[in-house]
Amino acid sequence: MEIHIRTARIEDTEAILEIVNDAILNTTAIYDYDVRALNEQLDWFREKEQQNFPVIVATDENDKILGFGTYGSFRLKAGYKFTVEHSVYVREGFSGKGIGKLILSELIEVAKKQKLHTIIGLIDTDNAGSIAFHEKFGFEKAGILKEAGYKFEKWLDVQLMQLLLK
Repeated sequence: MEIHIRTARIEDTEAILEIVNDAILNTTAIYDYDVRALNEQLDWFREKEQQNFPVIVATDENDKILGFGTYGSFRLKAGYKFTVEHSVYVREGFSGKGIGKLILSELIEVAKKQKLHTIIGLIDTDNAGSIAFHEKFGFEKAGILKEAGYKFEKWLDVQLMQLLLK
């Protein structure tokens, strides 16, 4: 399978929404409880564009979206303007094929071009695969927020991970 990385377009939003809603319903990668509607995801996409935050997609040779990644404001205070929080999601059934690696690599390069200083990841501590994935990119563990989330009838600890861009 040939994988391509490109900037997302508004018409990709429906495929991105499918991936997001699967993550909402079946994982602790997103702490939302309710699936999103297309109009909400379109608003999300337009907000990313307005704020000059990237939305990157990975596609197959037929332009089917297999995953996406983005980043946005970490906190809204001016002093955090060089820090972003990122997200990477891969379509169910396509994990382990290098898709996430390609997406995160591109996000890091875009962040460097935008002269950002650090990228933050917030990961469910039970998601050892995602933590190891981030460590391969040089992300370091920066602390744990105990019982910061609640989903699927249980409290969730969050691993903060940080990559200083150089």
